[in-house]
Amino acid sequence: MNATAQRFGLSCALSTPFLPDGNVDLPRLAAHVRSTLAAGCASVTLCGTTGEGASLGAGSRERMLAALRSDGVDMGRDVVFGIAASSTDEGLQRWFASVLERIADDGVHAILYHIPSVTAVPLSLELIGRLKERFAGTVQGVKDSSGDWGYARKLLAQHSELTILIGDERRLAEAVRMGASGAISGLANVVPELMLPLANEGRDDPRISALVEEVLKYSVMPAVKELVAHRTSDPAWRAVAPPLSQLTREEARRLTDAFDSIMRRAPG
Repeated sequence: MNATAQRFGLSCALSTPFLPDGNVDLPRLAAHVRSTLAAGCASVTLCGTTGEGASLGAGSRERMLAALRSDGVDMGRDVVFGIAASSTDEGLQRWFASVLERIADDGVHAILYHIPSVTAVPLSLELIGRLKERFAGTVQGVKDSSGDWGYARKLLAQHSELTILIGDERRLAEAVRMGASGAISGLANVVPELMLPLANEGRDDPRISALVEEVLKYSVMPAVKELVAHRTSDPAWRAVAPPLSQLTREEARRLTDAFDSIMRRAPG
């Protein structure tokens, strides 16, 4: 790891549990946060891509934060919160600046999120450089969920003083060995104990790559929730927000059978 960026570790890109009426299941959310932190994750990330953040309105987000605060979660230490917008009409730099200017005096740190498969707009290395200079002390790092290893390597090389987080678990260990500071990971909902050595030590585990390949055969958010339901024996976790749909019974069987098979393998 580089000497200038602070160790971030493993943050669970938290799946969001829903009640049958579509509201967030706040008690189940709080319990999942406690379980994830107890398993060794350094933090949880709310309302991100894996958490179906695009389907959560301001009211739901406020209730989620209030529920965790009431449950005794250290909001300053244990929680990363996702903020996203689907419109960039006036340009990426202006959009980011409008957000960062509002939090610059509050002591809040921001992690830029590079996920062009969702936003359809990549964050160039040059844009990251301009934002980190203009908002030094606020822009803490970048999460790269592009799956583009060439981009990730350039990001690590050109912005090593930032906290660089890798979303593609298949390259996480290698990236940590090159200087990445950790990960915000959807698989941490399911197998945090397997993810920790990758994020904290840069130690490969072929089971993680195999799990990613299986999850990517389906819609990712419902697939992660199916695995949470499978591992916790709690079918309520299968609920997803529109427009997503749960996996079919046959898809769920194939995925959980593959998961069980992978988990029986030796780590090396």
